[in-house]
Parts: sequence; C-alpha cells; structure tokens
Amino acid sequence: MKKIVLSAGLAGLLGVALLSGPGCANIVPPQGGPRDSLPPRLVKASPPDSTVNFQGRNIELTFNEYIDLQETRANLTVSPMYDIQPEISAKLRTLTIKIKDSLEANTTYTFNFGNAIRDITENNVLRGFSYTFSTGPALDSLRLAGNVTLAETGTVDTTVLVELYRNLDDSAVQKQGPRYITHVDAQGNFEFRNLPAGTFAVYALEDKNNRRYLAKTQLFGFTDSTVTSGSKNAVRLFAYREAAAATTTGASPAGRSTPQPATDRRLKYVATTAPQELRSDYRIVFENKVKAFDSSKVRLIRDSSTTVPFALSLDSTSKVLVLRSSWEPGSNYTLFLDKDFATDSTGRSQLRTDTVRFAARRTADYGRLLLRFRNVQAGTNPVLQFVQSGAVVFSAPISSGTLTRELFLPGDYELRVLFDRNGNGQWDPGKFFEGRRQPELVRPIDRKLTVKPDMENEIEIALPDPPVK
Repeated sequence: MKKIVLSAGLAGLLGVALLSGPGCANIVPPQGGPRDSLPPRLVKASPPDSTVNFQGRNIELTFNEYIDLQETRANLTVSPMYDIQPEISAKLRTLTIKIKDSLEANTTYTFNFGNAIRDITENNVLRGFSYTFSTGPALDSLRLAGNVTLAETGTVDTTVLVELYRNLDDSAVQKQGPRYITHVDAQGNFEFRNLPAGTFAVYALEDKNNRRYLAKTQLFGFTDSTVTSGSKNAVRLFAYREAAAATTTGASPAGRSTPQPATDRRLKYVATTAPQELRSDYRIVFENKVKAFDSSKVRLIRDSSTTVPFALSLDSTSKVLVLRSSWEPGSNYTLFLDKDFATDSTGRSQLRTDTVRFAARRTADYGRLLLRFRNVQAGTNPVLQFVQSGAVVFSAPISSGTLTRELFLPGDYELRVLFDRNGNGQWDPGKFFEGRRQPELVRPIDRKLTVKPDMENEIEIALPDPPVK
C-alpha cells in the first residue's frame, strides 16, 4: 500500500484550507526589499590589480554579484594594443581575461572596460572599471588628458576614440594601429593613465577601418604638434569629416522604392503643391537625371489669368529643375508642364500635360527678425547659423553686431556661431594630408530662438567666445 506522508507545515496549511470552506484564496506574493541600484563591486583579483613583474596568461576578476558583459567591442580598450586580441568572458560572478599575444618587457598594460560590466539582475553599470599590471618592476604613472569636440557643430560624439602614436610620421595613422587608445565621455573629455615617458602624435578618430584613418568620411582630428606624456596642458582636438558621409534615402524623390519597369514610359518627378516660400525657388525633383528640357513647354499662371515670367535651370545633380520667379504674397499659381517638356536619362518624356496648383505664402505668415549681439570679437568673422533637426537652414554674417531679416519663416531654431576663418560664409573642414589645415570651428549658443509670425522678433544674444585651441 502506498503511503502519502505530509510534513507538519503542509498538513497545517491543508487544515486551514478545509476549515475555511469553499471560496477564493488571496495569494499574496512575498514583498521584496528596495530595488538594487548599485553596480557590481570587485571583491577579488587574481593576480591583484597593479601587479608588477607580471608573467601570467590568465586574469580572474571576481565580483560581489552575477555579472554580464555588454558591447565589449565598443567599450573595452586595451593599452598598449595587442596584435592578437585577448579573450574576455564572464561566467556567474567571475570575469576572465585570457592573454593570447606575447607581452613586452617593462611595459604597463591597462584593460579599461568602459560601460561593459553590468549586473544581471538590474543591469546596473560599473562605469570606467579598469585593471592594470606591469611586466616590469614598476607601473608607469604619467597621464595625458584633454577634450574632443566636433568642429562643425560644437557638440560631442561619444563614439570617437583618442589615439596615441609613437610613430610621429603623418602616414602612421593610415598604415598602422595606435599604441594607446581611450574613449571620450559624454562631455568629450578623455584621459590616458599609466603612460610611459615619451612623445606622441595625438589623433581623434571614428572607430572604423581597424582604428586607422582610411576614408575622408571618417571623423578625424589632430593636434598641431606632438604631445609629451605627463603634460599638464589639456589637449584640444576638433574632429571633422573632410567629405560628407553618404546617406541612403531608401526611395526615390517620387516615392518609388523599386526600379521602374521598362514598359512604364512615364516621366517620374515630384512637383509639390505645398505653400511656396516667397524667398525660395520652386523645385521639380526627378527620379532620374534630366537629359533635356524645353522651357517653352512650361507655363506659370497667377490667379488664373496673369502669365508670370520665370527662369528655368537644372541644378548640379541634373535631377532638379529650378523655377525662379518673383512670388506675389498670397496669390494662387497654376503650373502647366506640357507634353515633352522634359526627357530623362532613360529616354522617358512627359506623355501629357500636367497641371500643378499651389499658393504663395502671405507676408503675415512670416516674422521679422531684429537681433543684436554682444561679445562680437574683431577678426573672428562670426556667422550665425539657424539650425532645425540638426541641419543649418539659414546663416548670415554678424560682424556688424546686428542682423535684420524680413520674411523669416516662423519656428523654433537652435543657434550656433561659425568662426569663419576664410570669410566665405560656410563651414570648411580640415585637411590633414594637405598642409595639416585645421577645420573652421563652430560653437553652439546656449539658447533657442522662437520666431513668431506677423510679429517683430527683437532679441539680444550674447555670442560665445571662440574655442581655445
């Protein structure tokens, strides 16, 4: 006969349930304590941190709780750099480093984990954790600190690395990897620790192309001269892209994301019906490059009766026809695009007349700007930039200390100042291999500008000082 044996505790619980009779039982889960907000803490290192005369191949770091490694490639820096990368792994409370490369004699090595180490339960980050050892009798102790700013915007990109090279030839940044690397923080600041005595070339570099400068689309910055480790002077780097990074729209201007079938002989373009800006040209955007156009087959009519003169031209991309005219505020316009008014590079032409209707904005749709500036420094050629969604939408020189602008489009604008070294009115990048020319510098203004329609917007603005190199 099978017997069922109940513990005293379980029997008591069953008894209570039977005595209480039928009904709903309220099950209350046990209440936990306060949420863990502390990052993992190192409790043991084997060998100990800052070990000298190191000769081992394995390092074990034990923490007070279970840990995980996240985005190790982006966070971990090892200096000096290895040719063969070490193997890093985490299991339970232990982080293990297995050194695969040979170690140099009398050299201090540092593993900086950035934000890679986190606890498993609450994902609390152990920020800036590092482990150091030396293969010689003492640790190198010199430091080098500084800041990296994006020259074109005056902001910070935390993906940028700062690199030190023993090889002082300019070509070294293309031909070989750096000796030491470190990340910047959210303010663009960086610091190298445990450096040996020596002179270094210093670069800021986007973490691409095996940490070498191989493309003009990479963020890159350089110092005007070499730097000595242990220097008390902060190193300033201004990173720039010599050529704009390629962008992918995913669809053509006409909204197509797939190739046009060969049997479809229609000319594809976009002629907008949005309100026409009084100070801007009307633009017709084509899917393919325009091979030819006939302005006599384009007509512009105002308020249903008045023929309006215009000039028609093709922009540098050959995909945009620019229609320039003098717009009458508040008037309605009809644009007639007759058959065969344009032919694209595939031989497609307009098959029949297209009619596009739009209206010009009213003057009441705009605001008037009257800006006065303080701290305008002679010889700096300041240019005020109006920024929306990260793009400069308007700019103007302000050396006179004032800026007046009629018919300014209402909206919220961030403001920056370009210190226009060559006076051409636009930001110019640096050129490292062509005379080591530094980029022009931009600084953000610590305020936003809201332009209101049908009003005079009179504001006083204090300009920031030019960045100190």
